[in-house]
Amino acid sequence: YQYPLMFGLILAFCWCSLVCCSRIYMGMHSILDVIAGFLYAILILAVFHPVVDLIDNFNLTYKYAPLIIISLHLALGIFSFTLDTWSTSRGDTAQILGCGAGVACGSHVNYILGLQLDPAPHALPLSLSSLTVTVFGKAILRLLIGVIVLLLTKVAMKRATIPLACKIFRVPHGDVRRARQRMEVELPYRYITYGMVGFSLMFLVPCLFHFIGLS
Repeated sequence: YQYPLMFGLILAFCWCSLVCCSRIYMGMHSILDVIAGFLYAILILAVFHPVVDLIDNFNLTYKYAPLIIISLHLALGIFSFTLDTWSTSRGDTAQILGCGAGVACGSHVNYILGLQLDPAPHALPLSLSSLTVTVFGKAILRLLIGVIVLLLTKVAMKRATIPLACKIFRVPHGDVRRARQRMEVELPYRYITYGMVGFSLMFLVPCLFHFIGLS
């Protein structure tokens, strides 16, 4: 979409500032943590930005991309779960990895089925449509339906994966909170649950919008 550069810069700066300040305000990170994270994000951007199109093309077109994506994210999740004590960062890491894998796999399925193709180069950049009551109403309706579907997906997968993981790894599930803190339960629970949330976001919800005429 075509939008003023200054507007984009201001929006990015405000969003970044809110995220950084909220981590300090909530006591989750120190100022040094936030600075290190910010610099690390710049490093990641500098390394991956030149090859982002290559990676995206691989994720969309390679036949075995979903298998590689899931295996890679699982390996990263297992590697990050080697802490001696329980920490919220372990669950957050599995949640992010699972959601990323689900989004990538959903994009792959969309491409293979020809459901969401990129606009033709000559049609870019897209211009923002004028805001009308109809457009605003459809946007709100899409938001509400999408959030409800994602919440239902999360609840359903959570209720299915935790007892299943406890049964497979023989973890007592009388105290669900304590069971969720076990590595062998937390990794599959978080990964599968948020993997399905990411997949629903990219594939199931857009299909639902198309079916009910909200595309």
